[in-house]
Amino acid sequence: SRDGIELCREIRARGIPSKVLMLTARDSVENKIEGLDAGADDYLVKPFSFRELLARLRALTRRTEVAEPGPLVYGDVTYEPESREVRRRGDVIRLTAREGSLFELLLRRRGKVVSRSEIQARIWEDSFDLSTNIIDVYINALRRKLDAGEKEKLIQTVRGVGYRLGEPGEPSRESEG
Repeated sequence: SRDGIELCREIRARGIPSKVLMLTARDSVENKIEGLDAGADDYLVKPFSFRELLARLRALTRRTEVAEPGPLVYGDVTYEPESREVRRRGDVIRLTAREGSLFELLLRRRGKVVSRSEIQARIWEDSFDLSTNIIDVYINALRRKLDAGEKEKLIQTVRGVGYRLGEPGEPSRESEG
């Protein structure tokens, strides 16, 4: 049975670029130094506040994602993060700041499902209750703007999990929800 320090060293030795947050009951300064020196990006001692854990995860993901300069291109869609402008088949679509952040998150994770809880943590930063429908409201607003008059729908719902962008040209497997 390996401990977290050993596992972290192995992850780093293999060159795996994943962020590592150690969650442990080992609370001495020496333990923390050993964990960080083994390659952990952060170290949190149990018991901890769930809100603090979310804040640390947000910080780790902010440091992970170095935004590439320039537009993001996805099939017939070009998104300019600076101006929050989308071009789809030549049409210009303006997004609000929150819509832009949500669309950019889906674009950067293209083809992968982004869970509602990740969207909440990354876009709203814990400022609302997950039981509200605010995410659905923003997803529907994005769909209205991005898919107006289009046969191919960009944002797909993965029922019970979250949302994803389908691959360009892929038939929509939309399951509204």
